[in-house]
This record gives sequence, C-alpha cells and structure tokens, in this order.
Amino acid sequence: MKTETEDIKMLSRAIMMETHEAADQMKAEANEKADALRKRAQEQAESERKVILERAGEDAERLRGQAMATAQLKARSIQLEHREKLLDSVFEEVKKQLDAVTKRPDYDSISALLLREALTELRVKKAEISADALTQKSLKKGSLDDISKELKGKFTLGKALKEGTGVVVDASNGKLHYDNTLETRLNRLQNMLRASVYKVLIGEKA
Repeated sequence: MKTETEDIKMLSRAIMMETHEAADQMKAEANEKADALRKRAQEQAESERKVILERAGEDAERLRGQAMATAQLKARSIQLEHREKLLDSVFEEVKKQLDAVTKRPDYDSISALLLREALTELRVKKAEISADALTQKSLKKGSLDDISKELKGKFTLGKALKEGTGVVVDASNGKLHYDNTLETRLNRLQNMLRASVYKVLIGEKA
C-alpha cells in the first residue's frame, strides 16, 4: 500500500512532465512563429530590394537620357555658334569690299538704281538725298535729273554721308526715311542669305 509520500512524488513527477511538455510545445510554437516572421521579413526585404533596384535602374536610365540630351544640345549649340561666327566673318569680309563697287564701270547705273528704288519705296514727289561723295558725283552726271522727270518729282542732293556707300532719302521734313546704302541693303539681305551662304561654305548646293 502506497504511502502519502509516494503519492506526492508521483503527482509531482506527473506535473513536471506536463510542465515540460507544455514548455516544449510553447517553445515549438514560438520557433514556428519566429520562422514564419523571419520568412515574411525575408520576403518583404526581397520585395523591397527588387523595388529599390527597379527604381535605381529607372533613375539611372533617366539620368543617362538626360546626360545624352544635354550632350547633344551642347554639341548642337557649339555647332550653331561656330556656324554663326563663320557666317558673320563672311559678311564682315563682304562689307569690307563694298567700297570696291564704286570702282565698277557700271556704278553710274547702280547709283541710279539705288536712288530710284528708295524713291519708289517712299512714294513721294519731293525729297532730299544724302549720298557719299562718289555716289553724289555719279548722280550729278544726269541720272538725278532723269529720275526726277521719270517720277515727276523734285529731288535734290543734300549733305554727304559720313558713313556708307549709296543713298539715304528723307522726305516730309524727316518723317519719311529710307536708307538704301549698300551696307544697309546687305544687312537686310543677310538673314535671308545666311542659309544659302552656309550651304556654299560646307560644299552643298545652295
């Protein structure tokens, strides 16, 4: 017959066994939850890593595109700047040679043409004409009188031009003004001629 002491020992062992089993089960559950959390964290980290890499790739591609566009724009700007400098030098050289026009054997006809064009543009019957010394001399040979008769107006020579070759016409007490010097004509034509001149410079057909 078991004594009370033995019963207590058996009961204690049973309780300890249950306690160990419960502890083991809790430990297993904790490990399972920890594994699940770790796995979820890894999956989330991997997902975030992919997103970061994709964004980094997109940013790199965008920056690459911007860099290329900037480089192309800079190259184009340098090309245009070079073109404009080249064209400016060509037109400056032409301006230097304008004085040679007055030495042409047909300059009398050219000076008459310059005057007729200016008066036709202003559409006046009375005007004062300023011209450089050589053009004045040319007009006095007879073309001024001929144009006055042709256009039925009173056109007189005024002061000599300090700059430029050709004629400047003033009418209506200075309210109407037309500069038809060779320099001004070149300036008016310059924008229209730039593309054609550049094609000639690079060997293309104008």
